[in-house]
Amino acid sequence: MRRLDVSLRTPRSFVAIWGRPRVGKSRVLIEWGRRNSALYTVADQSSAAIQRHYFASAIGTRVVGFEDVEYPNWQTLFDRLDHESAGLDWHGPLIIDEFPYLIAADAEFLATLQKWLDSPSRRSSVIVSGSSIRVMKNALLNQDSPLYGRTTEAFPLGPLRPGHLTEVFPNKSHRELVSTYAVFGSIPHYLELSEPYSENLVDAVDTLILDPKGPLHREPDRILEQEIPNATSLRPILDAIGNGAHKVSEIAGSLVRQASGLAAPLAALMEMDLIRRETPFGSDPKSGKRSLYQISDPFLRFWFRVVAPNRSLLASAPREARLLCWERHRSQLETYAWEELSRMATPHLHRVLPELAERGPFSVAQRYWYRNDHELDLVARSLSGPEILLGEAKWRISEQDRIGEGIRIGSLPIGQAPVIPLVFTPDAHNETSENVVDARMVLEALR
Repeated sequence: MRRLDVSLRTPRSFVAIWGRPRVGKSRVLIEWGRRNSALYTVADQSSAAIQRHYFASAIGTRVVGFEDVEYPNWQTLFDRLDHESAGLDWHGPLIIDEFPYLIAADAEFLATLQKWLDSPSRRSSVIVSGSSIRVMKNALLNQDSPLYGRTTEAFPLGPLRPGHLTEVFPNKSHRELVSTYAVFGSIPHYLELSEPYSENLVDAVDTLILDPKGPLHREPDRILEQEIPNATSLRPILDAIGNGAHKVSEIAGSLVRQASGLAAPLAALMEMDLIRRETPFGSDPKSGKRSLYQISDPFLRFWFRVVAPNRSLLASAPREARLLCWERHRSQLETYAWEELSRMATPHLHRVLPELAERGPFSVAQRYWYRNDHELDLVARSLSGPEILLGEAKWRISEQDRIGEGIRIGSLPIGQAPVIPLVFTPDAHNETSENVVDARMVLEALR
């Protein structure tokens, strides 16, 4: 919202934001628009003529009689808007939500919009937003697009920082917050739905997701259906990754397809922020030989591991049987979520751990794996010194474990750099050790 405020200081600004469904784009724009007397419009999947009628009706709430005219094309509508804006001395901002639907409805819309944005008669600042990330990026960042280079501000809107889970669920322990993150991630809409069940994660999981009547039971299908063009053809790849196929060869084998034919669909899913490609520390990020593909969002990981393979059973199973589908995978999902949060927190740990204050900040943490080497959950370089931070994330620690010891380096490519070993465990341990990071510290770093 601060970035949107700054954008208004530039007359006739053109701003764009994008992000996956449910991340809160509309909520942000509506809340910000109320504070800035903005005119908010939202597109849908209607024809171009219907879209103009709806658009004119929204403007009519600010300009009397604007909707009483039938506009044969967008240029006519924009010309009238400029004329009325001059008479009212109105400078916007004009918010156009679900912008990709306007592009899909009229092949000439982008060219017309570009002409209007460049017109000296335009007075209003304009903000566009969309959930179809591929369409938004293509319209704004593709050099062949009429809108290329015309934004004064353009950025993606991501999920909440996981540290804010402490505000959504103030009565949960920090371990419980990690368990909640392993199911719902930090997508605002999912957290909003789960908030009434804050005292009982089991009830939230069953009522919202596992129960076929739950509002999130078919959520991934809706996300793919809302993409422009429809992305349901990419669903099998998500199923394969969700069931444990992470290498290109494994995904291809699961789908009985040639690995060479997966480059484009994998790139599309990454562009939609539904999957990410991981490379081990020290490897060439451009090389795909050791790459692994992971589902980006914890909720989608949960859904493709628990719900997708059991849709038939969940359709008629009682509550106890539904919950067993989750319990079989719960520990694995929570372990991965804890590892993910630990890596996310690493670049910020110097702010919460006094012993790291002069050694940080650290680079983005990566996993390390190579042949038969011992795998490491996170490796990161200090950006202010020679140190290398090595960490293992343990969701549960047994009495036999020696905290902070036993991190094996193997052939990790770090040369003679001094090593900072850390163990990440959700619960504060009885031992006093400066190399132990618990869930409270991780979530504090992620605020």
